[in-house]
Amino acid sequence: MYPDSIGKIAEDIFSLPVSSVKMLPVSGSSRRYYRIFFSNGKTIIATKNSEKRENKAFLEFAKHFLAQGLPVPEILYEHADEQLYFQSDLGSDTLYDFISVNGHDNEKTLKYYKSAADYLLKFQFCPPPDYSLCFPRDRFDRTSMMWDLNYFKYYFLKLANVPFDEQKLENDFISFCNVVEKIPASFFMYRDFQSRNIIVSENNLYFVDFQGGRQGPLQYDLASLLYDAKANLSSEFRKKIFDYYIEKLSISQNSEIEQFSKYYFHFVLLRIMQAFGAYGYRGYYEKKPHFLQSVPLAAANIKELLGTIEFGKDFPELLKTWEYIASEFSSDNSQKLQDGVLNIEVSSFSFRKGYPLANPDHGGGFVFDCRALPNPGREECFKTLTGKDTLVSEWLSTKNEVSFFLDNSFALVSLSIDNYLQRKFNHLSVAFGCTGGQHRSVYCAERMAKMIQEKYGRDIRIKITHREFPF
Repeated sequence: MYPDSIGKIAEDIFSLPVSSVKMLPVSGSSRRYYRIFFSNGKTIIATKNSEKRENKAFLEFAKHFLAQGLPVPEILYEHADEQLYFQSDLGSDTLYDFISVNGHDNEKTLKYYKSAADYLLKFQFCPPPDYSLCFPRDRFDRTSMMWDLNYFKYYFLKLANVPFDEQKLENDFISFCNVVEKIPASFFMYRDFQSRNIIVSENNLYFVDFQGGRQGPLQYDLASLLYDAKANLSSEFRKKIFDYYIEKLSISQNSEIEQFSKYYFHFVLLRIMQAFGAYGYRGYYEKKPHFLQSVPLAAANIKELLGTIEFGKDFPELLKTWEYIASEFSSDNSQKLQDGVLNIEVSSFSFRKGYPLANPDHGGGFVFDCRALPNPGREECFKTLTGKDTLVSEWLSTKNEVSFFLDNSFALVSLSIDNYLQRKFNHLSVAFGCTGGQHRSVYCAERMAKMIQEKYGRDIRIKITHREFPF
């Protein structure tokens, strides 16, 4: 469904002229969100999703929680096709956006996280919604746990080439579930209670994306909030919020405290493994490299946990995978400057062989398409040469289109380099693709590397990679 058609539907439903419709950034789900701007200045959110059962869960949960006084979106209209609905616009600024700008070492962030913990307890202990509406499952039971563990195995461990003995790992999965399935699980579990699903507006918090909610244990949602990899909270900050949650829990549910604390880190690791599965599925399998940016941060969390937990020895093969991930994928300062130098990876590739995989350490980057440039590969004398050869580079350097392309590409890259240096990021990637990855992309990568080096000198460190011709 196109934005214009959604705008027309909104006009008909709300009897107000629509001035514009903006599609919001796509996340990891198949849902599509649109902000609708009416001529009177009001805005609402439209959601399009073909999964009707998921829509039903969200709509009924939203109505239920709003009736309980919780700050969730108001459902304004449900379309007859059950695939489109309209809700109140709570804004675009998330708690993650706030800490990305302000960090977590301040009183306001601490206040927001304590408020989030307060609301979490309200979600968990208010009268529950109708669990028969849950999607895809009505409780976080052994089956759900095994789904998450296999998600971790098939979409991260296997795709990232983490070594393991499959039968031994399966045995540990069974043993792990034997432990955690015994934990009381009669509470509402939000499932994805993390900073990007918490809206900050006028110093208040609002909550979205609870359509995966179900009956489950208390520990999982606090683990989701505090071990959200991209939030990158410090261990000291996590402890403050954990202690605050325990203090509040003890007021009305003191009998839950001992068991909550005893098995909390089991659920922390279960949540982290589920997240690794999501990073691998979206990043390695679906080729959405920005999901891999969370890998080193999540691996650093595992590295920290290995120095805290004592139950790892109960799951020896699983422990080996945790230790391998902590060793091979973590970077204690994955996006921070380690030695005052920004590392920039400049590469070339062939579109015939697909986009290059993102390095999980990279904070961001560019992919430029060189296929609109003059192609020296069509000249017989250049067919066996590459963009590094003098004859090819001299030929390309005489083409105005190539100079224009490189100058404008460099202007864009420079914006990021200046910003990354100021914010003390550690990595940036710049990739050039052409048809065969032999002439234009190689030349542009070499020229870009030289232009960057000449401008930034000792502030950066460049690595050049030519995927199709590793000379």
